[in-house]
Amino acid sequence: MNKLKIQRNHEVVFLSILAVYTKYRWEDIMKGNVLVQKYRQHLLLEKGLSANSVSAYMTDLNKLLKYTNERSLTMDEVTTPHLQEFLAELYDRGLKARSIARILSGIKSFFKYLFLEDFIQVNPAELLDSPQIGLKLPNVLSIEEIDNLLSVIDVSTVEGTRNYAIIETLYSCGLRVSELTSLKFTNLYFDEGFIRVDGKGNKQRLVPISDVAMSKIYNYLAYRNLMTAKKGHEDYVFISKRGTAISRITVFYYIKIYAQDAGITKTISPHIFRHSFATHMLERGANIRYVQAMLGHEKITTTELYTHLDRNFLRQEIISHHPLNKED
Repeated sequence: MNKLKIQRNHEVVFLSILAVYTKYRWEDIMKGNVLVQKYRQHLLLEKGLSANSVSAYMTDLNKLLKYTNERSLTMDEVTTPHLQEFLAELYDRGLKARSIARILSGIKSFFKYLFLEDFIQVNPAELLDSPQIGLKLPNVLSIEEIDNLLSVIDVSTVEGTRNYAIIETLYSCGLRVSELTSLKFTNLYFDEGFIRVDGKGNKQRLVPISDVAMSKIYNYLAYRNLMTAKKGHEDYVFISKRGTAISRITVFYYIKIYAQDAGITKTISPHIFRHSFATHMLERGANIRYVQAMLGHEKITTTELYTHLDRNFLRQEIISHHPLNKED
């Protein structure tokens, strides 16, 4: 008997024991694993979601699987009352409506997939209502706050030069942090003034980049060209001390530090520069369709959110342009 056969036999024995001790049926364990894996492949290959998005779906789905496992339920045994009880437990744990709505969205997607693929005969999630979460306006920084944050960065160091370029690129191009960390030299078209962005769902878009952001990247490249990138990371623009593509956590860490040093008390993350980019563009009269394309929003309603942000700006616009405020 070869090693592979022995390994498989060990796995069968282990799962058999697991089925006895947890009171799960052998077929249920195997079927559950298969369905989840098939759904994961569906998200990656057919829906074209990014690895980060798929990971988020799986994290939320695991909450449901824990619930069903505790009650020895297979997916075709789950009913609408079961899901209502599951959601009630999430409320009892203190999860916010927005988090529950996100989890419910993933569950609906999962059961819709099972139903369409004939793994279940009835979709128990079809009639579930999402909690009302209302309109949540994102945090933005003023131009003065962005300038203050940039001013505290020590650009005499390699890390400071890199981080300055990172923040300028986030703000100049309105990038998601995952789009920034995956930016490659082959995506830079500086002669044309564009970068190519690998967005959500593996969708690519061309985004204009400002002269200031390009100059900061060039400043960083003076150091970057002297650094040794690890195998497989040579094409990434922004790398860490270890020679690997910089992580989202590292970007988040430095931005938090700079915000504290600049005296900014707002809740801050790399995404705030994307929000600020969209808000400032629309405030200065940019066509909302162009902003939608630059951000890579699938729906215009997502971009329209930024038109509600700056009340002082809107008030000033009304005062300046309303006919009743005009002097004779």
